[in-house]
Amino acid sequence: MSPSSGTSDSDAPRPTRAGWEPRDPTLPGQKPPPARPAPPGPRRRRPRRVLRTLLGLLLLGTLLVAGALVAGYLLVEIPPANASAVAQSNVYLYRDGSPLARDGEVNRENVPLDRVPLTVRQAVLAAEDRDFHTSRAVDPKAMLRAAWNTVTGKGRQSGSTITQQYVKNYYLGQEQTLTRKAKEFFIAIRLGREKSKEEILQGYLNTSYFGRNAYGMQAAARAYYGKDVDGLDTAEGAYLASLLKAPSAYDVTTHPENRAKAVARWNYVLDGMVTEGWLTPADRAAARFPAPQTARSATGLSGQRGYLVQAVEEYLTSHGIVDEKTLAGGGFRITTTIEPATQEALVQAVEERVTSRLDPTRSPADRYVRVGAAAVDPATGKVLAMYGGVDYTQQYVNNATRRDYQVGSTFKPFVFTAAVQSGAQTQYGEPITPYTVYDGTNRRPVEGWNGSPYDPANEDDESYGEIAVGTATDLSVNAVYAQMAVDVGPGNVRRTAVSLGLPGTTPDLTASPSIALGPATASVLDMATAYATLAAHGRHGTYTLVARVSKDGRELAPPAPVTRQAVSREAADTTTSILRSVVEAGTGTAARAAGRPAAGKTGTAEDDKAAWFAGYTPELATVVALMGQDPESGRQEPLYGALGLPRINGGGPPAEIWADFTRQALAGTAPRDFELRLMPGAEEMPEVPPTPEGSQDDWYETGEAGPGAAVSRSPLPPRTPVRRQ
Repeated sequence: MSPSSGTSDSDAPRPTRAGWEPRDPTLPGQKPPPARPAPPGPRRRRPRRVLRTLLGLLLLGTLLVAGALVAGYLLVEIPPANASAVAQSNVYLYRDGSPLARDGEVNRENVPLDRVPLTVRQAVLAAEDRDFHTSRAVDPKAMLRAAWNTVTGKGRQSGSTITQQYVKNYYLGQEQTLTRKAKEFFIAIRLGREKSKEEILQGYLNTSYFGRNAYGMQAAARAYYGKDVDGLDTAEGAYLASLLKAPSAYDVTTHPENRAKAVARWNYVLDGMVTEGWLTPADRAAARFPAPQTARSATGLSGQRGYLVQAVEEYLTSHGIVDEKTLAGGGFRITTTIEPATQEALVQAVEERVTSRLDPTRSPADRYVRVGAAAVDPATGKVLAMYGGVDYTQQYVNNATRRDYQVGSTFKPFVFTAAVQSGAQTQYGEPITPYTVYDGTNRRPVEGWNGSPYDPANEDDESYGEIAVGTATDLSVNAVYAQMAVDVGPGNVRRTAVSLGLPGTTPDLTASPSIALGPATASVLDMATAYATLAAHGRHGTYTLVARVSKDGRELAPPAPVTRQAVSREAADTTTSILRSVVEAGTGTAARAAGRPAAGKTGTAEDDKAAWFAGYTPELATVVALMGQDPESGRQEPLYGALGLPRINGGGPPAEIWADFTRQALAGTAPRDFELRLMPGAEEMPEVPPTPEGSQDDWYETGEAGPGAAVSRSPLPPRTPVRRQ
């Protein structure tokens, strides 16, 4: 067609195929052409393929686990009794390798199950495995639950049945390894098939460790209640059953501070018996806690040896070096940090100043006197000497490690350290230094405290009016330090005390104004560790009692010493400066008899039930405490009239013991003065003339500066009031 026609090739009708009709969707009755299919996308077979793969792997894993279980069951045989089933003795050595002690033979006596009263057996089941008679030898769910709780920080749990515990006690060992757990699992299954429940329970009761070197229920009955197992009543059986969880910790005569926990565990056992229908509610309500008899030790642990062994064992178990049951199995060779000459010097000082002077016929209060002491090397944290009591075979409780007597004013230096460490100020905005003036009026209410009103009394109700912190430390003024605790913040004080070395679990270490007066019941060893931190210019190293441990020629590595700067050097050294003044001019002047530069603090517990002296030289930190306790009832008693004195305070026999011991322990070494770096405002150290020749303070004339050199008798310059607080 010509171009003039106005049409194009595109306008011409298209040829049609046979059977095809053109459709116009704009016309009525016409249907739209079918939509063209979308291009094919990715196939949806991949999720199905992944699912099939996972199911296959799960099936394969199940088959492998089942095969492993079958193989383990077939391959693991029930072994003969382990070597520790017949326990050996442990050997303890002094630091120089000389013999210290060998613990006694294991107390063990097997008895048939029918000799154990039914309620005693049920108490054990209530404590350890209430479904024992109806459950299988192993409980995988409990094991998984225990593992999960351990991993998630809810506390280590075993998840073991009584059968598994028996296998561990008698056939294997206490080591925490996957290999041992796997063997325990398969042996328990075999044992559950080959032995009756009664046989397994009898074996468990005869092999379990109850503390006091006692294996089995019969030995435990004799050790704790002085009777045979068939004479135990339900309450006594429940207490012995509660010991299985933590034998030494729940022994209320060894650790009276843990009595509440032990009683709670005893209640748990009895309540469980009621739940299981083994004890009527009426009999449960009538039950009373059966206090065990005082522990008796082997004669080979007489004198101080038993206390040292006990402290070393607690150190080993609490630091995870070896668990209690494995240690009780014996065969260990343990080298301690105790120095023989230093230990002997401490024993002699206590004997000379206290025990040789006790006369109960003259003063009934002399029956109550107990002494505890510990000496620590500030440079290393090693415990060099310890005094636990008059004799381990006569008095089982270690006075150096017990935590049930108030530390009194020996806590006050921690308040001042916290003040310097935190840069604290008084209520009037003045920095707290040795020369800041406080109001020392007796019964003065503390200011700035939102809790209950608190107005502590000074000793003998003495009022001091305006008084500088240094002088208030010399005289141990309660009103000043209670206010200072509020100014610093009781929480800061508590944190500082823990940083210096007191355990965070110390009873009555409560963040309140009263914390300054020492209601906390830290042990003598705890306090020696904290004072050693001050002596080490604020560097704290966890104390250690053990140098080496080996068994069968294999060394067990004690934890590596870890030191850290607990508080600044200025905070520690400024505290040392005011504690030097306590020794030179305050309540601790008896410590000057050591003949060396010394810093220290006296302390008295409420109602004069304990008297403390905590002090140190640059080389040695030592804490000594006299405690009052009735030997029959165990009740804490005041020390009024003891040693022929109207009252016992820290500046008396405790400071005298400290001075005698320090002089002997450091004999032959040149005196060292403190090298102090003080906080701003406390740097000046004015000189004073030396003391007369021949006096008990000769160290001032023969110090490192050379003969005749003048050394400051007081670390504090004249005290200029800052502002009344």
